Amino acid sequence: MTVHQDSPMTPAPHSPAGPSTHPTEAQTRAPYAEALAHAAHRDSLFLSTPGHGGTSEGISAGQAEYFGEHTLSLDIPPLFDGIDLGSHTPKDEALQLAAEAWGARRTWFLTNGSSQGNRMAALAIGALGTGVVAQRSAHSSFIDGIVLAGLNPGFVFPNVDEVNGIAHGVTPDALRQAIRSHPEPVTAVYLVTPSYFGAVADVAALAEVAHAAGAVLIVDAAWGAHFGFHPDLPASPVTQGADIVIMSTHKLAGSLTQSALLHLGDTELADRLEPALAQAFMMTASTSENAHLLASIDVARRELMTSGEAITQSLENIRHVRAQLEATERYHLLSGEFLGHADVVDIDPFRLPIDITATGLDGHTVRKRLAEEFDIFPEMSTATTLVALIGIGKSPDIERLIDALETLRLETAAHADAEAAQPANAAGGLPPLPTAGRLAMTPRAAYFAESELVTAAEAVGRVSVSSLAAYPPGIPNVLPGEEITAETVAFLRAVAASPSGHVRGSSDPELGYFRVTKF
Repeated sequence: MTVHQDSPMTPAPHSPAGPSTHPTEAQTRAPYAEALAHAAHRDSLFLSTPGHGGTSEGISAGQAEYFGEHTLSLDIPPLFDGIDLGSHTPKDEALQLAAEAWGARRTWFLTNGSSQGNRMAALAIGALGTGVVAQRSAHSSFIDGIVLAGLNPGFVFPNVDEVNGIAHGVTPDALRQAIRSHPEPVTAVYLVTPSYFGAVADVAALAEVAHAAGAVLIVDAAWGAHFGFHPDLPASPVTQGADIVIMSTHKLAGSLTQSALLHLGDTELADRLEPALAQAFMMTASTSENAHLLASIDVARRELMTSGEAITQSLENIRHVRAQLEATERYHLLSGEFLGHADVVDIDPFRLPIDITATGLDGHTVRKRLAEEFDIFPEMSTATTLVALIGIGKSPDIERLIDALETLRLETAAHADAEAAQPANAAGGLPPLPTAGRLAMTPRAAYFAESELVTAAEAVGRVSVSSLAAYPPGIPNVLPGEEITAETVAFLRAVAASPSGHVRGSSDPELGYFRVTKF
């Protein structure tokens, strides 16, 4: 039996063991993408949205010239016969195949990214109660969900490498203590694994702690859509006891930007969660979901299920890339040290956190100069670290990156007394990560409170109305309802002034003003 994305029906039972090394014949197909392509090849007359009608005529000529007419022809609206209208459709089949591929009870395709999944999860758990424990390094979109659902959050703090500005995962003991410390019954736990830097937490042990407390375990696995599809990759959290798992297929699984998944785990809590998730999906999804993104997810699932040899080759390439970096004796990989932390049980080999302090420049400056001067675009940076991402099946020329880093290092050394030079480990003037201020009121109450703009100096000690997150990586440094500390103000203003820094939610780019609740 297949299911509609917005239907309360449950898929047919399947093994929760995760992907098989011998995919079924059905898993070698991409039914939604195939149906979309079939419809695009018909000589149809569209007198409906989208207005371009799938052709290059009239005002659509520019679109066709830029994107190609075939791209326009694939832009078919929802509720189309032979694709997603009715029951047992190709879209239903694609959703079923995705659930089977990742070992889920049910899967939703998301066209608003993992951010949609985070908000969807927060709304769904609101049906269970308001007490939630969230990893303090949660993405800002889950904080948005806390506001939307009116949740009362407590926090569990990840282990943080203060030198390199890296937040890892949490231990079962830390989670247990956070649940006990919450002033009300905890009905849900939200954790992040893998981290932005590739550290993988012990999901099975954390699921035991959450379930022992009667709480749902939500895992933000945005960076882990490829997990479980090869024996040398970490296991997928979907098969390790998590109740809800959010994944960005566009990050490493090859789909188009903004495409993602939400999985309902095959757990004891699934019966209660499924209708709440279906409702939350209806509230967060567009009524005009983009067909390109949906097809892209379908194709990505097919490729993951049928590309075991390609993944093997990718892993071998990654080993070579890692060896090249370590051979420089200047730019070693920090992930080699991750397993020494109690909260880390594995690493994602496709994310390369590189210590670049040998350049004599801070990581934000290095990232900006790599883009501007060498046409190289790393994923993100901290004061001391550059994170490179290697897509599955990709074999980038890592020597090009190493040569660029060496050029920057030699230039910095040659101009050691120049105004632009920075000493190694200076972190570009960035202060250390600030500790969170006291939660003075619930995020929802603060968000809707009467507010005013005050200067940065006046904001210290006041209650924030905004969620402020330094990008990258987008982890909130202050939440609605939290008191703003002097350390937080200094950190966020320094990030905003850094070469590649940006603060999401700020009232102005320089953070001269903060929006706070009125007294």
